[in-house]
Amino acid sequence: MNILFLHNNFPAQYRHVARHLATDKNNRVIFMSQRVPAGIPNVSNIIYKPHREINKATHHYLRPAEAAVLNAQAVFRNCLELKKKGFEPDIICAHSGWGNSLYVKEVFPKARLLSYVEWYYHAHGSDADYLDPSAMSYDNAARIHSKNIPLLMDLATSDWGQVPTRFQRTQIPAVFHSKLSLLHDGVDTDFFRPNPDAVKKIGNLDLTHAGEILTYATRGMEPYRGFPEFMRAAAMLMKRRPKLHVVVVGEDRVAYGARLPDGEGWGKRMVAELKPDPERLHFTGPLAYGDYVKVLQFSTVRAYLTVPFVLSWSLIESLACGGLVVGADTAPVREVIRHGETGFLAPFGDPEAFARQIEEVLDNAPEFQDIRNAARKLALEKYALKKLLPRQLRLIKDVAAGRIPPH
Repeated sequence: MNILFLHNNFPAQYRHVARHLATDKNNRVIFMSQRVPAGIPNVSNIIYKPHREINKATHHYLRPAEAAVLNAQAVFRNCLELKKKGFEPDIICAHSGWGNSLYVKEVFPKARLLSYVEWYYHAHGSDADYLDPSAMSYDNAARIHSKNIPLLMDLATSDWGQVPTRFQRTQIPAVFHSKLSLLHDGVDTDFFRPNPDAVKKIGNLDLTHAGEILTYATRGMEPYRGFPEFMRAAAMLMKRRPKLHVVVVGEDRVAYGARLPDGEGWGKRMVAELKPDPERLHFTGPLAYGDYVKVLQFSTVRAYLTVPFVLSWSLIESLACGGLVVGADTAPVREVIRHGETGFLAPFGDPEAFARQIEEVLDNAPEFQDIRNAARKLALEKYALKKLLPRQLRLIKDVAAGRIPPH
């Protein structure tokens, strides 16, 4: 089988499935992306780049659509070159929304298109107006709605789609649900597993003698992932608990939502505002997986916050490690965590209440082994890669063969 993967970032959600497909000598796997930090054996990589920037004169509602078209053109040109060399994919697996797959059917009309549908934009009732509903102007609402133009084109063109969580599926118009499979990416639960003997040392950071460790892991320190609320809650707890150390994993940048002016980061802003004890607040930056899993394993409590938006892998990874997670009481988190059973929930936007819930868990952490076990069990039963990878491979084979997959 010939498989073409399309994603701005390599390998992202396709890491495991691409690696597995590439082990079959009867398959030819090509991955087209904008960057390739490290390759996968037997996967051919093609880098595409838009030929120009977005025109500054473009109507601001249409700038995301123009960016998608520019991506699509770059992919289109590379697909034409592949076709000249005799490559014809049986299936194209593409992440929707960035425009990568808009025109692939024009080059490869016989190929099946399987879209990974991660997010559909709404001005009201989900992420966009959650932090400040009063800030949602009519102009902003129209602009946000227009961001769905390339996604709607993908949904109309694709033969089938995959969506990772029930909450994310609820955001997609119901007319498309009949050709969407609910299927999470999966977490490697053999790698992300409990280890009560995990060494509390990351590089030069030695927490061997820390009495309590509160952790927060994120791609970017930003309001969408509740970073300001976390820092305010953490600052309260550090004042009340002198043995508490706080570890923040991630970059001081905004991955989702509006950025601060002049390149300022939320990490620096919150430290300047709260002035926490620098001897007990530790910013690690991005970590290699070997160090990252240790942080999850030695955490006394892990905090996870998000507005109603895409669910992070890190929440499932924490549960797989048997972590005690205090999560924001928002729709995507409630889909995973049951309060008092697999973790704990606290209000988003109320740092004092969030701090109280963390403190309750810290006070009783040794008594919560049953919750650690239930968190691990949940990850094994619903999110384990070893269970979900065969389903992902079956989905690809079914779509490639023109069969209707399970929903």
